[in-house]
Amino acid sequence: RPDEIEKRSFEIISEIIGQKEFPPFHEKIIKRVIHTTADFEFADIIRISDNAVQNAFDAIKSGCNIVTDTQMAAAGINKALLSRFGGRVVCYMGEESVAEEAKRRNVTRSSVCMERGAADRKNRIFAIGNAPTALIRLAELIKEGAVSPALVIGVPVGFVNVLESKEF
Repeated sequence: RPDEIEKRSFEIISEIIGQKEFPPFHEKIIKRVIHTTADFEFADIIRISDNAVQNAFDAIKSGCNIVTDTQMAAAGINKALLSRFGGRVVCYMGEESVAEEAKRRNVTRSSVCMERGAADRKNRIFAIGNAPTALIRLAELIKEGAVSPALVIGVPVGFVNVLESKEF
């Protein structure tokens, strides 16, 4: 049964990471990341700000939207649970107008997506799991005062601009 497989997977994760201690709420998140990636290094390298989890809870309970930079990330979010609080998942990546604007301005689509996300005050959580330029542009928008997210999840991929985006 799937629930038994998942339960056993988390038992294995706990056995392998041993007695490592995490702040409240962080352990479940870190173990979920390890489960998703099968990469135990996340137990040592993932960074979660002190109030990040509580900020996320508060934002979700207030009905915020979650912005993602990929449809795949959007697919992994429990939309039914989020909608119970009045929120939804938003991903602008597939919009034709985003592609057109990005081409016209000679910027990445993910940068334009973050600008669109920042324009709606209901968008309070940003989950970036693909594009380093999305994280870089979001950091710029935060510094400019254009958006004040309750939570930013940043796990960009690739080799171009990744180090710069992780400085955020």
